[in-house]
Amino acid sequence: MNRAYYSDSLKEFLKQDKKIIFGEIVSNDQFSAQDLQKNTWQSEIEILKRELSYFESGHVLFEYTIPRIGKRIDSIFIHRGIIFLLEFKVGERNYPSYAIEQVTDYALDLNSFHKESHDKLLVPILVSTEATEKYQEIKEIRKNVLETYCCNELNIHNYIQEITKKYSEKEFEPIDWVNSVYMPTPTIIEAAQVLYNDHNVEDISRNDASAINLNKTTEEINKIIDNSKKNKRKSICFITGVPGAGKTLAGLNIAIERQKIDEEEHAVFLSGNGPLVDVLREALARDDHERNKISKKESLRKAEEFIQKIHHFRDDAISIDKAPFEKVVIFDEAQRAWDKENLKDFMKRKKGIVNFEVSEPDFLISILDRHEDWAVIICLVGGGQEINKGESEGIAGWFEAIREKYKHWDVYISDKIIEEEYLKGQNFDNLVKNISYIKKENLHLSVSLRSFRSEKVSNFIKLLLDNNPQSARELYKEIRKDYPIFLTRDLNIAKAWIKEKARGTERYGMIASSGAKRLRKYGVWVQNKVEAEKWFLNSKNDIRSSYFLEETATEFDIQGLELDWTIVCWDANLRYDEDFEYYNFTGDSWKNINKDEIRTYLKNTYRVLLTRSRQGFIIFVPEGNSEDETMQPKFYDGVYDYLKEIGLEEI
Repeated sequence: MNRAYYSDSLKEFLKQDKKIIFGEIVSNDQFSAQDLQKNTWQSEIEILKRELSYFESGHVLFEYTIPRIGKRIDSIFIHRGIIFLLEFKVGERNYPSYAIEQVTDYALDLNSFHKESHDKLLVPILVSTEATEKYQEIKEIRKNVLETYCCNELNIHNYIQEITKKYSEKEFEPIDWVNSVYMPTPTIIEAAQVLYNDHNVEDISRNDASAINLNKTTEEINKIIDNSKKNKRKSICFITGVPGAGKTLAGLNIAIERQKIDEEEHAVFLSGNGPLVDVLREALARDDHERNKISKKESLRKAEEFIQKIHHFRDDAISIDKAPFEKVVIFDEAQRAWDKENLKDFMKRKKGIVNFEVSEPDFLISILDRHEDWAVIICLVGGGQEINKGESEGIAGWFEAIREKYKHWDVYISDKIIEEEYLKGQNFDNLVKNISYIKKENLHLSVSLRSFRSEKVSNFIKLLLDNNPQSARELYKEIRKDYPIFLTRDLNIAKAWIKEKARGTERYGMIASSGAKRLRKYGVWVQNKVEAEKWFLNSKNDIRSSYFLEETATEFDIQGLELDWTIVCWDANLRYDEDFEYYNFTGDSWKNINKDEIRTYLKNTYRVLLTRSRQGFIIFVPEGNSEDETMQPKFYDGVYDYLKEIGLEEI
């Protein structure tokens, strides 16, 4: 597929007949555009032939594709080393804010992910053909990205001339830019949408290494599934990965690929992370509804078929003893499955079921074991994410269940599962005692996809929370240029900072620990639960969205998801005095947390909060109030001074 529907030098564009240009655009359109779009192309050709006739050199593109999310830029004019991005609204008499954001997003996307655009000046232009002329000051919103300029069909050439007078850029070969490598790092929401629309992981992988990594893991799993199916075997696989490597993405990819209903093969992606499931389902349904013009209800039903909440899957299996519909089941964050005691307690309290004497791994394997012929379980295993009671056992529960009841299952493990991050203090030899297993190198995802600004952010957060200020300070010096982290004691300053930083539709929001109960004084009310799908997906004009900075998401809402920019609100539940101190607010006062397991959960809570931003964040630490026993300044000053010592700049 051509990157653009039309691409040629300005000289040839001006010389060619309009019908020939239009014919080339239509012939390269794989989506068979409707008459309205075809009329728009004809208008764009006519306008650009007139407006670009003022220039002697350049290169013209129509419908340049952004691979990551399948969007296309209406027109591009490359002239004197500058890239002009033109988004047309033919017949429009105003300059709609959504259209301004749309072309701004294109510029930001190219600046971040399009290799040949990193050091090029990008000039987004909104052309509302029937609008009145509007004066705007020329200014940059990011390095090498200008603020979107609004013009009508008659003053495009004036603005281009003004830019070329103001900026002197080094010329480059336009064809090199057109064919540039594209290196995206999509959010999990964008990635799921792309995969759901029959794209490959190459379309959403940031670089060659990440694409190869994801492909090899997918191929390995597919081999195991095919072998299990052919030989009527039951298999369980353990996939590991570095932070942000795309374990969830790999799982979704497999779930979508193995939806082979005509072959009586069904796959489901299961997660205990309710907000993640809600957001992904809603995102897929909205996208499917918009793209394919089917009812929202039908779109949501389709999404629910292969992304489910793990406890719904589990509860359904309790009520019947038949094998499930699915033959391939992917368990996200498998290391967080509940141990026997906590599942027993939950079942008694919530379901009224007494004497439920199995762990969650045991019961989940037993559900798939009901199949008479074959089945495959894929466990996605991470580390440092345990934030709920009963999740501290890690992967031990899975191996214990296999050893005691399911030795007839074939076991495939990542060769990196022996590392402490996954073992959680367990001895590997004891873990796999009396279990036959096969190690597979390709079951480990070794390339991080997450933070395109800096791969070192998660390491920095680890050093910060491990009370290693010297190493954290040295590492922050390396990342601060590309990944800003600031500090403030004024929440209004934090809100102003984040709004100024975010451009286009870049999403921002306010997050805090679920135990940050005294921040209610500042309007940060963590006990008021957000509707995750609305908070993460709704637009800037919706008060329920993250953009309004009125509702605060907690670690339970945001785990597994990301925003572009965040305000991390820090309360007195995690204090600092030479080392971190752990507290829980109960009744009307703070109580010390002495139990190591609960301390680990709280530490992981802040680890989650501090790694949810793709581009940067600001930490709000209140000054406290000496007249309030629950908000003494000393509760907050230690953390604030510690963060400043590491190098975070105060604003």
